[in-house]
Order: sequence, then C-alpha cells, then structure tokens
Amino acid sequence: MAKPNYSFQKRQKEIAKKKKKEEKRLKKLAAAGSDNRVDKAESDNDLANIDGNA
Repeated sequence: MAKPNYSFQKRQKEIAKKKKKEEKRLKKLAAAGSDNRVDKAESDNDLANIDGNA
C-alpha cells in the first residue's frame, strides 16, 4: 500500500490559504477603493462650490 504524501497535502493547504487570503485582500481593496472614489467626488463638488461662491 502506498504511503501518504503529507508534504503534498500541506502544500495544497498552504496554497488554498494563500488564495483565500489574496481574494479577501482584493475584496477589501475594492471596497476601500469605491469608498475613496465616493469621498473624492464629494470633496471635488465641495471645492467647486467654494470656488463658485468666492
């Protein structure tokens, strides 16, 4: 009977963890990026109003 290759299983587990962590990082980055765009748009409008009123 063949002996189990634990190092292969460990490597596959590490790869899965790394992939999940990267997906989570990208998801957070996308969420933070969309928040920054909204904040930037609001701040641009505020500056236009200040310049228009001055």
